[in-house]
Amino acid sequence: MTPPPATRQAAPPEVLARCREQVRPALAQAVRRLHPWHAEMAVFSLGWATADGSPAPGSQGKGVRQALALLSAEAAGAPAEDAVVGAVAVELIHVFSLLHDDIMDGDETRRQRATVWKAYGTGPAILAGDALFALAVQTLADAPGRHSAAAVRHLAGTLTELVRGQADDLLFESRPWQGPEAVQPHEYRWMAENKTGALLGCAAGLGAVLAGAPDATVDALSRAGRHLGVAFQAVDDLLGTWGDPEVTGKPVHSDLRRLKKTYPVLSALVTDHPAARRLALLLGTGDPLDDADARRAAELVEEAGGRTATLAEAHQQLDIARRCLEAVPLAPAALREILALFPYLIDRTG
Repeated sequence: MTPPPATRQAAPPEVLARCREQVRPALAQAVRRLHPWHAEMAVFSLGWATADGSPAPGSQGKGVRQALALLSAEAAGAPAEDAVVGAVAVELIHVFSLLHDDIMDGDETRRQRATVWKAYGTGPAILAGDALFALAVQTLADAPGRHSAAAVRHLAGTLTELVRGQADDLLFESRPWQGPEAVQPHEYRWMAENKTGALLGCAAGLGAVLAGAPDATVDALSRAGRHLGVAFQAVDDLLGTWGDPEVTGKPVHSDLRRLKKTYPVLSALVTDHPAARRLALLLGTGDPLDDADARRAAELVEEAGGRTATLAEAHQQLDIARRCLEAVPLAPAALREILALFPYLIDRTG
């Protein structure tokens, strides 16, 4: 029997949609504060419009960070409205990071459409990212209430970790695949915790900060978000190798083609499996892989256990995140919705 609507727990897609709709007006209002050119690029990156200004029918993203901010405020006993300004700030930082990340990685598509630098140029995309960065900080600084200063400090710490993680990710590119200088899985995990986990942790923590929650609650929600971020990055790595291009919007084996150091590859290379040695030889030439070599590399990664290890890592990170949430008293309904997001985000295909 279907429970009555008042007691039925919303499915993760419904939760994400509800939070996006709640944040969208304030996010749109914030974007309108930008220079018109920057606002146009922000609207394009958010998936609200095409480069010529017409409405975009494609994906606008899941809004995971927005949802974490609102649900964390509710989990801390406050109304979701208290965290809308935090959700806006985190989303602006997220878009800023994507604009710059796409330039650094040379990615030409995202969500099955051109990236901002590809559509507008590298210089304009960098400038738009800078504008979004500044707007995020200003948005929190201008927030009413007595918690805005603490929220700005929370965001500032996140930004430091975010750029540190991005720096490590770039430095990994120049390190060898094998030998004492090779990138180890635990180093990659640390990078992912900063680059991806810090912003998810920031979203959850900001919701609690703006709710006026105790430090222990803010810390627990922040740490849970960070571990969720590492799991999220692990799944991104799987999709970058084995994802369906129709869903991911990127070519099949895209990360392998670019010789990107990802968790599946690194965890495969540290095994004693014969496939790991063949994989190291294939990657060690330093040349971008063609279709046949990329396909072969994906097979070797899977044969050496890289795919299995990455899935195990994702689930382990989710278990740690759950334990973080269980360590403090949280509102049951909001906690259930946060926990329901975990498997949904890990089992995603895009």
